[in-house]
Amino acid sequence: MSFILDASMAMAWLFEDEATPGSEAVLDRLAEEAALVPPLWPYEVGNVLVAAERRKRITEAQSRQFLGLLQGLPIRVASHGPLRAWDGALATARAHRLSAYDGAYLDLAMVEGLPLLTQDKALRAAALEAGVAVE
Repeated sequence: MSFILDASMAMAWLFEDEATPGSEAVLDRLAEEAALVPPLWPYEVGNVLVAAERRKRITEAQSRQFLGLLQGLPIRVASHGPLRAWDGALATARAHRLSAYDGAYLDLAMVEGLPLLTQDKALRAAALEAGVAVE
């Protein structure tokens, strides 16, 4: 694996108003490198899609098309069990004043020794504070 990918970065590939040159570069990078995500990632992506459909920001067909894109990318879900979530992610969230979800991304980056790719400003700041490379 080359990097930890959070949902905010991936969702920028769907929503034009969230896209940045950096998010597009990450998508291009996935042609050559693989990403690792915590087990909550598919649910977090799904939640964003359902919420966007309800707000009429996207259609169900667009959600399905986006999920097809994601399935074709080299994104692997980490196989950490609940104890890692309860111990590692929660401790990380507490230490850096993050949600448990964001704690999961940061904890995974620390455990794997990989850079964290995120568009979330608070998560980015916490990663830098923890000595994790961000891109």
